[in-house]
Amino acid sequence: MGEKAHGHSKGRKPPSSKGHRGGGYGASRGGRGRYGRTGGGGFQPRREGQGRSKDSGTRPQLDLSAGAQLPRWVQEEVNRNTRKERRQAVLQYLEAAAEAFADAKYGKAAQRAEQAKEASSSNATIREILGLSYYRLGRWKEALKELRGFRRIAGETTHMPVEMDCLRALERSHDVEKVWAQLHDLGGRRDTMREGRVVYGSYLLDAGRLAEAWKVINPKKIHKEADESSLRQWYVAARVAARLGDNSSARQLVSAITTADPGFPGLDQLEQEIAGS
Repeated sequence: MGEKAHGHSKGRKPPSSKGHRGGGYGASRGGRGRYGRTGGGGFQPRREGQGRSKDSGTRPQLDLSAGAQLPRWVQEEVNRNTRKERRQAVLQYLEAAAEAFADAKYGKAAQRAEQAKEASSSNATIREILGLSYYRLGRWKEALKELRGFRRIAGETTHMPVEMDCLRALERSHDVEKVWAQLHDLGGRRDTMREGRVVYGSYLLDAGRLAEAWKVINPKKIHKEADESSLRQWYVAARVAARLGDNSSARQLVSAITTADPGFPGLDQLEQEIAGS
């Protein structure tokens, strides 16, 4: 996925920048997209092709902005799939990883999550935090591996947009298309689907497939109360509209973003892009 699991205000970046490959389509407060927010996900491992109906999920959303204060359900999850003698150590590693992630110390977060994984490799939360930390570090292959592991264990589509962005960074165009088709078929929470559109729309924009990008990213309706996933969608939509020569729509979207969040990253860059189109 805005990302509860990465919910601090450090390091916000524009949803997409010219020539950027991976990692910047939707950095929200504390992370990219809504990633780090887990969805929940049943506690039975699921095969790659399995999923849930749209906007469903059984695990609560993980909020990494809370730092070391892991919710009870994470502790219960650790107790279920970790040997008794390792549980306390795993929880300590997880708490340290979550705290480091909240402080934007992604290298430390990855290190602690790696230690937790050594003791409990089938825990979804560990794989999630590790994957998101690698993602923030630009370690695309490792992030992709861990987030796919999270998806298999949790049965959730929450981080498929992050998977797509890793694939963008790795220039694996066919796989970007494949994961987008899977996400579109499996569905997910509303903000997860928006994040997917942001990544896929940015991918299409970079490829010069403007009409397709507009079809994917066009918000159709502007809401006064907008969350960050909506603002990221509007940002990429404004870029696509400008490239299509529709400066009126582009400026309308910029105005909506500015009204909702005057400090949204990349607005000056976006204005320049529209002016030069």
